[in-house]
Amino acid sequence: MHVSFSENLKKIEKSLGYTFKKSSRLKEALTHKSYAHEKQKERLPFNERLEFLGDAVLELIVSEYLYSTYSDYTEADLSKIKAYVVQESSLAETARDLNIGSYLLLGKGEEMTGGREKPSLIADAFESVLAAIYFDGGLKNAKAFVLRHLIHKVDKLAANNFVFDFKTNLQEVAQAKFGLLPQYVIHNEEGPEHKKIFDVKVFINDTFIGSGRGRTKKAAAQEAAQAGLKKIKESHETDL
Repeated sequence: MHVSFSENLKKIEKSLGYTFKKSSRLKEALTHKSYAHEKQKERLPFNERLEFLGDAVLELIVSEYLYSTYSDYTEADLSKIKAYVVQESSLAETARDLNIGSYLLLGKGEEMTGGREKPSLIADAFESVLAAIYFDGGLKNAKAFVLRHLIHKVDKLAANNFVFDFKTNLQEVAQAKFGLLPQYVIHNEEGPEHKKIFDVKVFINDTFIGSGRGRTKKAAAQEAAQAGLKKIKESHETDL
């Protein structure tokens, strides 16, 4: 950050669409542990705990919206939609739209390695900011923030009959995290020609990250990509 947090406060709040009663909550949400560790004597709180809470608040808000808006969908369908909306790449895209990365307080090492653009880092910051809004203004304001900045992704999917493009998302994540493209391999085919079932596995740098099964190669690959995205999110693998 090239200017002080206090100098940037109004710009940040304008971008977020929310004015904080206690600016210290927002500062904590935008403080990365690398910055806090460099300022150990100041004992600054950093955003990992807020991220933990923000993840839960986000799940609740999106789940409630889906439940109320798409009453004809099954639990499995709603879970798939929610997973798509709250995945790292989706949150990172929203964080970029809000310019959150430019306001982060980062340590020198994280700054030098492009931390302001790292999908995992800015996605986590988005969840931290959401938690800060929840603490500062309650669930009503947190919900308004999510509905204003993120939920349009659900409506966009609805307009496209909820056709998920997990392959594109995995490609974006793989390139951002590892500088590599995922590779898909047809592992198995079974059944008669007119009714085949395909098993597809996906790898990054020869490391298996997910598999899928479907009546077409495309469907199986999409399922494999979804599994791969889930594994990357859960494990935060960096050594593929």
